Amino acid sequence: MPCLMVGLTGGIASGKTLISQEFAALSVPVIDADVLAHALVEPGALGLQGIVEAFGTEVLVNGHLNRAYLRKLIFADASQRARLESILHPLIWQAMQLQVARLKTPYCLLSIPLLFETQQYRLVERVLVVDCPVALQRQRLAARNGFNDLEIDQILNAQASREQRLSIANEVIDNSKDIDYSIRQVKALHRDYLAWASAAHIAKL
Repeated sequence: MPCLMVGLTGGIASGKTLISQEFAALSVPVIDADVLAHALVEPGALGLQGIVEAFGTEVLVNGHLNRAYLRKLIFADASQRARLESILHPLIWQAMQLQVARLKTPYCLLSIPLLFETQQYRLVERVLVVDCPVALQRQRLAARNGFNDLEIDQILNAQASREQRLSIANEVIDNSKDIDYSIRQVKALHRDYLAWASAAHIAKL
């Protein structure tokens, strides 16, 4: 039966990785846009070729993508960020669709950090937002990555707001408390998604 596609999203440091891991522990396939993006910018990959054509060889160091250079470039200039996204996002979505087509499970998670920004939420059946207060995001970024306030501002300003993400949510996981609380929410949603996937299949018979 067709695999129900659930788009998983959330702001940076909201806890998407934790939630993805908990769904994966329940044998739910998780297709991660970030993982695919990394593969697409390896030497020889289509994504890297497109980036070099758009930004020049300055983005390379010994044939590999200079991530630090590119990161500074796109966070300082929204038009450059849009340019990069126009190269990578279609390739990432195509790779995701190829993986979904091979699945035999009732549903899967498509982990897409920029689900709102890319409008790809229109291409999935359900949208699951991992949510936490912005103050907690800032605290986690400072502790986890050592970013200063200016760097954190740049990162957060480059993403959709908390309110924008919540506006497209079918389901929300509150990841502002302890891990057990988040896990209980995952297990409850897992039951719901299995039921919805089954109902959708029956409706198509």
